Amino acid sequence: MNTDTQAPVILITGGGRGMGAATARLAAARGYDVALSYVSNASAAEQVVADVRKLGRRALSVRADSADPAQVARMFGAIDDAFGRIDVLVNNAAMLERQSRLEDLEFARMQRIFAVNAIGPMLCAQQAVRRMAYRHNGRGGAVVNISSASARLGSPNEYVDYAASKGALETFTTGLAKEVAREGIRVNCIRPGHIYTEMHASGGEPGRVDRVKDSIPMGRGGQPEEVARAVLWLAGEEASFITGTFLDVTGGK
Repeated sequence: MNTDTQAPVILITGGGRGMGAATARLAAARGYDVALSYVSNASAAEQVVADVRKLGRRALSVRADSADPAQVARMFGAIDDAFGRIDVLVNNAAMLERQSRLEDLEFARMQRIFAVNAIGPMLCAQQAVRRMAYRHNGRGGAVVNISSASARLGSPNEYVDYAASKGALETFTTGLAKEVAREGIRVNCIRPGHIYTEMHASGGEPGRVDRVKDSIPMGRGGQPEEVARAVLWLAGEEASFITGTFLDVTGGK
């Protein structure tokens, strides 16, 4: 296993499945050491860790609820101990609940959706900035927030709370990008469209992508690896003069 401590380190929240796992594997293939967080599925996270190590990179998985500031602080402490640096934060962890109209949404659901999808990325970025920013003697870095096409479309009759939480994440992207632009940190955002991941099962419709794919101009759903390539492009030097921007990975929708 390569133990080059100069390798860049990427943290992917929610890295045990779907787009997060695909991003972890591709990052390792491109020379990153990888840290990932998970909430409940330890075995899935450890499988991704094993895959990263097979590619010759170092890997760490940490159980952490990104909506809990104490758990986020512990996670970053574990990354400090394991790697001594962090170069890229991918705010990928997110959740949705079963499809529902607004009038049927429970308050606890709304709170949890916003805690995970909007406040969680803010807490993680706060810790990352304290390590990356020039003003904190950091070497700079990149933050990539994972939003959703729903932030533009609103997800009526299905997930208006989820869509609204992603809208908050997008406004946060714009503000943080301007706040840290002169401190060596670029902050950008990906808007995935209909991607084949397990998340649709959480919404009560595992086959949702196939149901809606005819409405996508390209006529198909996307693969997690297609999102991962966009994430790593924004994270890397090829995007060195890009901050505060939004990249749709939606097949044209």
